[in-house]
Amino acid sequence: MKQLISIELYKIFTKPRTYIGFGAIFIIVLAIQVGIYIKGDEMLQMIITTLSDRFIFEGKLINMYGVSYIILNTLWIHVPILVALVTGDLLAGEANAGTYRILLTRPISRTKLVISKFIAGLIYSLLLVILMIALSMGVGWLLFGPGDMLVMTTKVSIISSDDILWRFAGAYAYGMLCMTTVAGLSFFLSSFSDNSIGPIIGTIALIIGITIISTVGASLLEPVLPYFFTTYLTYWQEFFETEFTFKQIGLAVMVQVIYITIFSLITLFYFKKKDILT
Repeated sequence: MKQLISIELYKIFTKPRTYIGFGAIFIIVLAIQVGIYIKGDEMLQMIITTLSDRFIFEGKLINMYGVSYIILNTLWIHVPILVALVTGDLLAGEANAGTYRILLTRPISRTKLVISKFIAGLIYSLLLVILMIALSMGVGWLLFGPGDMLVMTTKVSIISSDDILWRFAGAYAYGMLCMTTVAGLSFFLSSFSDNSIGPIIGTIALIIGITIISTVGASLLEPVLPYFFTTYLTYWQEFFETEFTFKQIGLAVMVQVIYITIFSLITLFYFKKKDILT
């Protein structure tokens, strides 16, 4: 199995499209950090102007934690697109290239082939998140340094620097789980297609479409919203609640795991029965 995974990783990283994701993460994260480094004080002053009459702000409000939080908010929809760009090609790309029969002439089962491809796609997806973490925290430390984090959502809260690292660790871990779900969806669609464009666009369209529909028509779709995995993509924000509990994040994790399992089992079942013609 290790050899199969190594082969699949080699195939992934020999394709130019693979590096689009890493390049996009690198450029976007650095652009946000440089922009905040140059104009951050002006931006912060505009934000806290309405609050300055009620609160006294002291210390370094622009720091690596605050910037990393902004990056997470900015990239939660971009990273799934970059994941789908590669994982949507894992099975459909073989069909398009006509290499399925060659692959299956080797003494390996279809089950092992599907599992090795999915694990390779998962490793790529996790590497994207790890790169985002490294740039957010590493470069953020050099440019801004540590400090207490100001969180402004429906309320204003300040999280002390000695209470923040575990929150980011949890948020990033949950983000990796969400990207596994996205990878599972695009891989699932890839098994039904003979062209990688369909699964890639299909994954992106489903995520963005359901998100928009559930936002615009939240009142109409409220009964079914808890059953969409896209509903829980932003639940990493729960880790930054001052009164954090595992109830909400536990539900979100359960939903993601259920979807990953469903996508994986259907993909495996379908591919084992699939009639390979090329």
